[in-house]
Amino acid sequence: MTVLGWAQIILFCAIVAVLSPILGGYMTRVFNGERTFLSPMLQPLEVGLYRLAGIDVTREQHWLTYAIAMLLFNAGGFLLLYGLMRLQALLPFNPVGQSAVPPDLSFNTAISFVTNTNWQNYGGESTMSYLVQMLGLTSQNFLSAATGIALAMALVRGFARTSARTVGNFWVDVVRCTLYILLPICIPVALFMVWQGIPQTLGGYVDATTLEGAHQTIAVGPVASQVVIKMLGTNGGGFFNANAAHPFENPTALSNFIQMVLIFVLGAAMTNVFGRMVGNQRQGWAILAAMGILFIAGVAVCYWAETNSTTLLNGLGLAGGNMEGKEVRFGIAASALFAVVTTAASCGAVNAMHDSFTALGGMVPLINMELGEIVVGGVGAGLYGMLLFVIVTMFIAGLMVGRTPEYVGKKIEAREVKMAMLSILILPLMMLGWTAVAVVYPPAAASMGNAGPHGFSEVLYAFTSQAANNGSAFAGLTGNTLFYNLTGAITMFLGRFWMIVPAMAIAGALATKKTIAASSGTFPTTGALFVGLLVGVILIVGGLTFFPALALGPIVEHLAMQSGSLF
Repeated sequence: MTVLGWAQIILFCAIVAVLSPILGGYMTRVFNGERTFLSPMLQPLEVGLYRLAGIDVTREQHWLTYAIAMLLFNAGGFLLLYGLMRLQALLPFNPVGQSAVPPDLSFNTAISFVTNTNWQNYGGESTMSYLVQMLGLTSQNFLSAATGIALAMALVRGFARTSARTVGNFWVDVVRCTLYILLPICIPVALFMVWQGIPQTLGGYVDATTLEGAHQTIAVGPVASQVVIKMLGTNGGGFFNANAAHPFENPTALSNFIQMVLIFVLGAAMTNVFGRMVGNQRQGWAILAAMGILFIAGVAVCYWAETNSTTLLNGLGLAGGNMEGKEVRFGIAASALFAVVTTAASCGAVNAMHDSFTALGGMVPLINMELGEIVVGGVGAGLYGMLLFVIVTMFIAGLMVGRTPEYVGKKIEAREVKMAMLSILILPLMMLGWTAVAVVYPPAAASMGNAGPHGFSEVLYAFTSQAANNGSAFAGLTGNTLFYNLTGAITMFLGRFWMIVPAMAIAGALATKKTIAASSGTFPTTGALFVGLLVGVILIVGGLTFFPALALGPIVEHLAMQSGSLF
């Protein structure tokens, strides 16, 4: 570890912390329907969209209606994207003549992008046409991100409102999020990325002759527009197979740093939105502090693991640390930071191959996802995931003092706790259940690129990434098979929507309750004690659930490496 490496990490954290209240204040005004500096330009377009779609802005929805609207909206997105891929060969903007995407891969990919997972069992430049990349994948990056933020806002309104039967209007929230938040950030940053060297063209692939005289086809396309929203919306799907390690997706150290900030900035700002909406910004800072503690711990372990040479690495001439699978233009510090950022959020973009990380270095991204990606998390999804853990934490705190738990003036009762646990438990069921099936089912086990504990980690990482709607991969697993396409699609669908519906039920229940004034017996939720208890509950739940699986994978692999064995 170096001073320069830690300086990058500290600078990243400082920028995110500074931007959070600024963006949080702006986003709060947007979702409250207040006037912003963009209103004179965008409000006529917003009103026109409502009229075109027949949306009544003044009519809010019950939580169940809100949830149904969200499910129908995403079902429509799935059908559109699936159809585009299956008809790809017949559609325009296909300069290299990409054929139709196979049915099982189309099914997996459509589910993947609708659920904000962006898991890719294909190479983008060799599989998808420009039209599918733009109209299908990039558009869905905007819409799935807007869906996550809208759902988080519904839950926030549940905590903020008193004796209410509604939690907002899904259609209005999606329009405002896309129009006032996502697009205004993406357009200037995409132009910046073009300046950095990312292509943005509808021209065909470029033929070149190398110095050795060999023929080479260089893939280009409308890349910059997809890269920015995949980062900002914590989507992660790469235009190219190598994702953010590809020089056309992430050409410079500056573009790399900006992309990491994009991944975190909206998720961190959502905590400030929560604090503002409930009338106490310290509540938001407390949640962000818990996220920050878990994030810094993960970065420290991952960075240490990748730079700390073992006897075996020294014997291989790698005393300076593990550079396998990393880009020289980024180095170990930026690669380790990116790995933790992208899995702390549900982004899934990678600038280094996690399969090449050391056992403990690769375990950190795995743990981030197993905790439910609530360490900032996906846009919207990170906040409502963390609030589910807050509900469980307050329930435990209430048991300690023998009192009905309260949070921001709302009593937390049996229904909310049951719904929270129902949401939280779907993730380990998908992650561990399908891993257990895959490692004993011969066709699935044959896809593992490595034997022993590392092969087990590849399978565990795949289902963990898909259930957590992350989308990154260890890259040693061959995922484009019928088994992994179908089971992965099921995992992504349940990991997204099984978690969302109970969270919406919680929002509806909380909105109907009256706000209770704090008393001498109220557990304070803005101080160090609450933050420590919240972090402890998250780690205990994760530790008890996933430690046996981690022991079979990265932990035993690390111990074996110390004794001279590689897998």
